[in-house]
Amino acid sequence: MILACALALGACSAEKGLYSWADYQNASYQYLRDNDEKASEELIRNYEKIIKKQKGKRKVVPPGVYADYGFVLLQLNRMPEAKVMFQNEMALYPESKIFLDRVLKMIEP
Repeated sequence: MILACALALGACSAEKGLYSWADYQNASYQYLRDNDEKASEELIRNYEKIIKKQKGKRKVVPPGVYADYGFVLLQLNRMPEAKVMFQNEMALYPESKIFLDRVLKMIEP
């Protein structure tokens, strides 16, 4: 009986994902829908939460987050910060280097 209860409780526990995304889904939807300064700032706050507090199994920022954050910063004309985000993405996920090197060449004067 005790074993059956322990197995049942163990099956109910939520498995931790590889990454944590904070409120990315809602923030990105608002950004795409409204595309205004308020939505941009909310999305940026969400990116910062994802980067600072990673609760997933891997304890690293999910693939594409730094790059996406960089593109949002680029749209806000925050070029130096965008470049840092692109470089962070390439450092963490080397497979993104080919694409992001091309992006960096396009945006550099």
